[in-house]
Amino acid sequence: MSHPSMAPGRVAVVTGAAGGIGRAASNYYASQGMKVCMADIDEERLSVCAEEVAQNAKGGADDVLMMPTDSGRREDILAFKDAVFDRFGEVGVLMNNAAFGIGGSASALDDFVGWQRSLDVTMWGVINGTQAFVPTMIAQGTSCAVVNTSSKQGITLPPGNTPYNVGKAAVKAYTELLQHELRNIEGCQVTAHMLVPGWTTRAGGEKRPGQWTPDQVVVRLVGAIERGEFYVICPDNDVSSEMDSKRILWSAGDIAYNRPPLSRWQGDYDDAFEKFDPPLR
Repeated sequence: MSHPSMAPGRVAVVTGAAGGIGRAASNYYASQGMKVCMADIDEERLSVCAEEVAQNAKGGADDVLMMPTDSGRREDILAFKDAVFDRFGEVGVLMNNAAFGIGGSASALDDFVGWQRSLDVTMWGVINGTQAFVPTMIAQGTSCAVVNTSSKQGITLPPGNTPYNVGKAAVKAYTELLQHELRNIEGCQVTAHMLVPGWTTRAGGEKRPGQWTPDQVVVRLVGAIERGEFYVICPDNDVSSEMDSKRILWSAGDIAYNRPPLSRWQGDYDDAFEKFDPPLR
């Protein structure tokens, strides 16, 4: 890895580290000589993953910090931040990756408790992590990267699982605004990046033919950071980058052309979407 934020000896912080993309990222950073700090609410799985990451780390267990953490609780994240800086003294990469989805066809009209929990982790987890770590990262005066994990569901908003979509849409808006603020802070060497995975194998799940593995997502992410890209939109084995762009541009067109919201899922627009052929880079 050539980006200075990910140089050997530097520190990577990953939330939602007990599986999936968080676990893959932790292993990747460790394999490249970084020290890794791992947070997750699932203490048992986190412990297993931390042992695995330690096997890949140059300094073994001495290069790995794990701490059971509820990213949706500000006090938990602040305690995690203190533990990270007490142990290693700096952070090069902050990856706010933890999320929580109710699942199924969660509605806009009910399940208040589920909504709260989903937004606590998916939205507030990102805000908590950023506000806890980034001011100190800026003060370091070193090259750093913040990665916030969003979702295509937060961009095109497919019907179903409404709380998750709303949370990921908030992550998109927050991260865009964060990057704008960072680039306008004099002397700031911290950049923000938005990871947008495609269909990816979940923790403990069996890989399906159309899915990318978490490792593939992480390789895509690392390359994008090295190229200075903000939007890290990952395809998968079912949906190409070209189709992703087409869907995103169509969704933006609902506003620009005053179509009904989520028109792609209304039968009246099936033919129009099929014929839609936007210029792509």
